[in-house]
Amino acid sequence: MSADRVVLERGEPGYEVARLGAIWNARKPARYPDVIVIARDEDDVVAAVDLARQRELPLSIRSGGHSWIADAVRDGGVLADLCALDAISIEPDAETFSIQPAARSKNVAMAVTAAGASFPTGHQPTVGLGGFTLGGGYGWNGRSWGPACLSITAIDVVLADGELLHADDRSHPELLWAARGAGPGFFGAVTRLYLRKHEPYEQILHWLYVFPDELRGDVLSWAYETLPSIPAAVEPMASYRFDAERRQMVVVLHAVGFLTAGSGADVFDPIAGCPFAERALRTVRAEATDFERLYAGTEAATPEGLRYAVDGIWLDAPASEIIERARPLLDATPRDESFLLFMLWGHYPPGGNACWSTQGKLYLSPSAGWREPAEDLAHERWAHSMLDELHDLSRGAQLSDANPADRPDNGISEVNLARLEELRQLYDPEGRFRSYMTPAESGTALGASRREHA
Repeated sequence: MSADRVVLERGEPGYEVARLGAIWNARKPARYPDVIVIARDEDDVVAAVDLARQRELPLSIRSGGHSWIADAVRDGGVLADLCALDAISIEPDAETFSIQPAARSKNVAMAVTAAGASFPTGHQPTVGLGGFTLGGGYGWNGRSWGPACLSITAIDVVLADGELLHADDRSHPELLWAARGAGPGFFGAVTRLYLRKHEPYEQILHWLYVFPDELRGDVLSWAYETLPSIPAAVEPMASYRFDAERRQMVVVLHAVGFLTAGSGADVFDPIAGCPFAERALRTVRAEATDFERLYAGTEAATPEGLRYAVDGIWLDAPASEIIERARPLLDATPRDESFLLFMLWGHYPPGGNACWSTQGKLYLSPSAGWREPAEDLAHERWAHSMLDELHDLSRGAQLSDANPADRPDNGISEVNLARLEELRQLYDPEGRFRSYMTPAESGTALGASRREHA
């Protein structure tokens, strides 16, 4: 057991600093664990699990704290804060590398790149790879490599009985199956992930169009319909937002090309053929970039210090139907730091060795960012309630953004969810590890409003 391990009971000095510090989002929920354990090593994680078992308390795990809904911070129980477990270990000639769960996306991306490889790290630089990867993990170049969870080759995990074990596809295939995509529903505390290296990039290029609001429907429909012809090495996305400099709403079409050996700028040919290109307010064509600049851009789009409410659904209906049905959501996009994201991923095939199983052609995600607590309800309604109007088209939610407390949706297929619950009964029969949040746990202004009017 580490001499640096910190155990904070509710009400003790340092408890509230630790509770608030476990949440990256400036919108902090009024939920209070009974005990917070700040772990410094694997023994401390075992001690946290043992403490929860001895006191017969539920347990939740925090790695990077980037969950929009702070699903690690729950009322009562034990919070095991693994934020100090952030080591990255890379052997140059090995096919895999390993990280501890709080290793940050940018740090991992830079280290893997320096080692002559690649990995689909998260888009925001300070995202902890533990929660990101276990929850699916739609990262850089995910259209080529798939969600990050499919690159997990093994884990070190503390189970509900306090046992720390190494699990791979040969020794514990069911644990690996669940680790690949169960996210907050995983029934163990992962202390290290072993991840597959991918082919290095020879260069990274980006392409950008900024279109005026009057082209909104045309551009979004064209991008959606053009997706099948875009090579997997290109990651295209569109966003609808307020441009403070131009004082108008704009559609931003951005594509990043991750070029490996033998590929060139012709991967952008479908995007270069955009029929509205001449009407763009700004254009960048096949400009060289790198992870430093990519992460600077995403950090500027979602800076620390704002109050955030994010949600999303997978869709694969015809473009005309999606655009028409999403019109109220588009029209209501706040004119502040908020934006509506159209992530044009395509459809990476799920495999039988992963719990991850839910996606569609398009990921539609309202990302609300604001500063004043008085604006919570309005932004939460835009981010969550308005997606209810598209629920009949939904192919599910992405667990990294899902908010089952305020807008329940399926983050995993029904078949896989049933199997996951069977495994939970096997590995955690007392339900020691917390699972997905429920509407009763909502700590948002939206949840309070619904309870008031129920």
